[in-house]
Amino acid sequence: MNDGIEDSIFRRQWEAMPDQRTALDDPDHAAFAWARYRRIMRWMALATALLVAVAIAVLDYAYGPLDWITILAAIGGFGGTALMASALMGLVFLSSGTGHDENVKNID
Repeated sequence: MNDGIEDSIFRRQWEAMPDQRTALDDPDHAAFAWARYRRIMRWMALATALLVAVAIAVLDYAYGPLDWITILAAIGGFGGTALMASALMGLVFLSSGTGHDENVKNID
């Protein structure tokens, strides 16, 4: 492929794009948004710890004493899933709350 053609097309497209600033470009708003995200993640980490503790207790009740690898698997499985879901959902809230979602709709 001819890189010169791709570069000129890219350059024209880049120059035609309007300069749209988002709420995260404002340092005060960005600090507030990221603080809210970290607050959500702290609460979700606490909820996840409780979820893992309950899950391990239920597994221990149902199957008797658990091996250490079973406990680690429960922590990784339940905890990892819940924390990943909360991190991704928190980023969705961050994106929506700062106006990034609206900027996507403004493409002409």
